[in-house]
Amino acid sequence: MDNFTFFNPTTIEFGIGKEQTIGQHLAAHGIKKVLLCYGSERIKRDGLFDVVSHKLNENGIELVELGGVVSNPVISKVREGVVLARAQQVNAILAVGGGSVLDSAKAIAAGVYYDGDVWDLFIGKAGIESALPLFTILTLAATGSEMNGAAVVTNENTKEKFFIKSPALFPKVSIVNPQLMQGVSRDYLVYSAADIIAHLIEAYFTAAAHPALQSRLVESLINTVVETTEALLINLANYDARAQFAWAATLALNGVTTAGVGGFSFPNHAIEHALSALFNVPHGAGLSVIIPAWMKWYHAHNTTQFERFAKNVFNVATPEQGIIALEQWFNQIGTPTRLSQLGIKDADLPSIVNNVRSNVHGFGIADVYSAEVVITILKTAL
Repeated sequence: MDNFTFFNPTTIEFGIGKEQTIGQHLAAHGIKKVLLCYGSERIKRDGLFDVVSHKLNENGIELVELGGVVSNPVISKVREGVVLARAQQVNAILAVGGGSVLDSAKAIAAGVYYDGDVWDLFIGKAGIESALPLFTILTLAATGSEMNGAAVVTNENTKEKFFIKSPALFPKVSIVNPQLMQGVSRDYLVYSAADIIAHLIEAYFTAAAHPALQSRLVESLINTVVETTEALLINLANYDARAQFAWAATLALNGVTTAGVGGFSFPNHAIEHALSALFNVPHGAGLSVIIPAWMKWYHAHNTTQFERFAKNVFNVATPEQGIIALEQWFNQIGTPTRLSQLGIKDADLPSIVNNVRSNVHGFGIADVYSAEVVITILKTAL
C-alpha cells in the first residue's frame, strides 16, 4: 500500500429534511450574501427553491440567483456567474442541483478571484490559489462533486471539455437528501449508475498496485450500485435503495477508494469527454459506451484484476466473461453501449480522436493512448 495523505474537509449532511439546515450552515460560516446556482426551473416547481430561500432569509442571508446551468456545463455560463458574483459582491456560492450545477459553481468560485478569463484555469495557464466558499444541496447523485475538489466544464466554442482541481474547491457543507432525487428520470438514473461505476473502475483496473482492501471497497460499491439501480428501476420511490445509491456515488470519488493506490489513470473519462464535448451526449451515457470497449482492449494489461472483477462483481470466471456481464447489465438497465445509439457514426471517429488528444495530455496518459489506440477502442464501440 502506497504512502498517502487523505484530506477531505467537506461536511456531509445526509438524510431526509437536511436541506432545512442550509441557512444555519451558511450563517455559521459568516455568510451574508450568496449566489445560488441551479439548473432548470424544477427546483422552483417542486418547492425546493422556496425552502432554501426561506431558510436563508431566516438567517439574514441575501440571495442572488443564477439559473439555467445545463447538463454538460459550459464556460459561457461560468463567465456569466463570475461577472454576477463580482457585481453583487457575494461572499459564497450555493449550488442546488446535480453535478453540472456543482461543477459550474466551483468554476465560478475560483474565477471570482482570478484576474483573467476563467478558462485559463482549465488550460493550465493559471493555478487556483483561492475560491469563494462553496455549499451544495444535491438533487442528483452521480459525479461525487459534493465531496471533492474537482470540476469539469466544456468550452462550447473550442469544443474542449477540461477539468480543474484544487483543495480550495472542496465544498464546506454538502447536503445529500435522497428524497430530493426522486424526480430524477429513469434515463438519468442509469446514466448516473454508469458514471459511478466509471469512477470506481478507473483506478481499480489501471493502478500499478491496488491493495486488496481498496479492491474490496470498490467491488462492494459497484455491487451496491448494481443492486440499488435494479431496485430503483422497479420502484423509483424506494428510499433505502436511493439512499445507498447516493452514498455510493459520494464514496466513489471522495478519495477513500484511491487512498494508498498508486500509478492510476482515467482513460475512460479522457475518451468520453470528447464525446460529450463534440456531441453533447450525457456524460454517463458516453461512459457506458466507452467502458466495455476500453475493457476489451485493456484487460490483457491486468488479467488478475479483471479476474477479480469478474468473480466478485458478476460471479463469472474469466476477464472476458466479466466484461460481457457488465456490458449486458448496461443493456439491461437501458444505458447505451454502442456509439451508434448516441448517433455517432464511423465517419465521426477522426474528429473524436483529434479531440481526445488534448484530453489524454491533460490526464497525463498521452504516451499510452495514441491515436491508433483510441481509434481501436472507438471502433470496438461502434
